[in-house]
Amino acid sequence: MKILPKMEIADLALYFDSTLVIADVHIGYEEALNKQGILVPRLQFEEMAKRMERIFGILKNKKLKRIVVNGDLKHEFGTISEQEWRNTLKFIDLLAKHCKEVILVKGNHDTILGPIAKKRNVKVVDYFEAGNILVIHGNKISQNIKKYETIVIGHEHPAVSLKEGPRIEQFKCFLKGRYKGKNLIVQPSFNSMIEGTNILRDKIMSPFLQQNLDNFKVYVVEDKVYEFGKLGNLRKN
Repeated sequence: MKILPKMEIADLALYFDSTLVIADVHIGYEEALNKQGILVPRLQFEEMAKRMERIFGILKNKKLKRIVVNGDLKHEFGTISEQEWRNTLKFIDLLAKHCKEVILVKGNHDTILGPIAKKRNVKVVDYFEAGNILVIHGNKISQNIKKYETIVIGHEHPAVSLKEGPRIEQFKCFLKGRYKGKNLIVQPSFNSMIEGTNILRDKIMSPFLQQNLDNFKVYVVEDKVYEFGKLGNLRKN
């Protein structure tokens, strides 16, 4: 589904200008939970690998030069856990099979990403730009945005809760709105264990979203992408 004239949603990824962008992979999340005494099966890498293959299938007729991970490839802040070492390298290898270049945009969890990137000779950058599109993690506003028409961020992990009878379910979603006259696209987390920030109820983290969000459009990702209209209309339901 197109979210902008030259940008489309492919499952939990964005595709434009021969570029695929995913955000907030948070490899090592299960290990962090296990350390806290929350026992969960370590199945996320396999699930994310299958999801990536599904995305590559969706884009099989498209040219793909590069894949950008828009922040928080790994989960732990101050260390690189055993699971992170093993699975981040495997994940980068998976991405590299399908493109010429893998680029890692630094997120707030990526304080010591360098050793992992060096192992696979991939770029680590503060932001990525493709023509008039800026890809930046979104935890802070550190880049001059004047020359861009569109800003793509992660960090917020947007989701919405939808009620059907007595049951309430939460779904990952993309948001499309405006920020200082620019298109603003917010990506959901690629990690299926992270439900995300309920945009209708939870506290908003990103400074790009410290505004009235009622006119932002919602694109829910489930078996396919569903356009749900404006966020303000969902608040009324």
